[in-house]
Amino acid sequence: MEQIKTSFDFEKPLAELVQQIDKVKQIADKTKVDMSATLTELEEKIIETQNNLYSNLTGWQKVQMSRHPERPQTLDYISMICDDFIEMHGDRTVRDDKAIIGGFAIIGGQSVMIIGHQKGKNTKERQFRNFGMANPEGYRKALRLMRLAEKFNKPVISFIDTMGAYPGLEAEERGQGEAIARNLLEMSILKVPILCFVIGEGASGGALGIGIGDKVYMLEHTWYSVISPESCSSILWRSWDYKERAADCLKLTSDDMFKNRLIDGIIKEPLGGAHQNPEAMAETVKAQILKDLQELKKEKTQTMISNRIDKFCAMGVVVE
Repeated sequence: MEQIKTSFDFEKPLAELVQQIDKVKQIADKTKVDMSATLTELEEKIIETQNNLYSNLTGWQKVQMSRHPERPQTLDYISMICDDFIEMHGDRTVRDDKAIIGGFAIIGGQSVMIIGHQKGKNTKERQFRNFGMANPEGYRKALRLMRLAEKFNKPVISFIDTMGAYPGLEAEERGQGEAIARNLLEMSILKVPILCFVIGEGASGGALGIGIGDKVYMLEHTWYSVISPESCSSILWRSWDYKERAADCLKLTSDDMFKNRLIDGIIKEPLGGAHQNPEAMAETVKAQILKDLQELKKEKTQTMISNRIDKFCAMGVVVE
């Protein structure tokens, strides 16, 4: 049985079962007694516990899952699903924003432009990537690459995983709001197919800046909202102590988003989350990309753009 990675309080029942299995194996090694029946029973109990646990996660628990330190990020998906990737840098105005990466890639023989947030895996890398929080030049770099993709008639794939756009004073001075708004406008009328995948956190305008697409998907244990539960809690209750309640009120899970018709689908993760089996997760994402690109190729450009605009214009409209 594969090693199960546990990190959160709600995974304690799993951690206890894993410890029991380790103890049984140690006893079997020391005493040379056949403990296979006990091991089989414990492994079956682990699978049952996993099924019960991960199919009934609360909003806050899904937020925790989306932040797992070993969860695959944009560069991980690129390395697993792309046959080739050429990273491109800079917005041709200020500098190269390391929080957003992008470049031409080949997926299953199909040439595409990939753009995505990159948070980093350790402290040094997270500082280098600004924790995946992009400055205006990051969004302008993304737009430059999308226009390049349009010029060469290549589809755009975006991977969303950010706590939000960088809220610093210098970012606002360089036009953070305008950069995101410009991307929303330009992506809505881009003449090539756009597929968006929320692979971790999808917070506010930082996510929306590369989140307008013909198809928008969320991985099963991710979240997408106008604000994080902690920030919502601090505004409404003047404390972070109510973040779990805020997560439930925000309706930010993939199930909630799909139910409210704000996304086009949910991509199921391996049992226990994407970090338990990144390769299987990448294969699922790759299959979805190739399937959708095949379908979108058949549409006329103007029809595709009209459908994209209509989809987003219909959001938030209430008909009584």
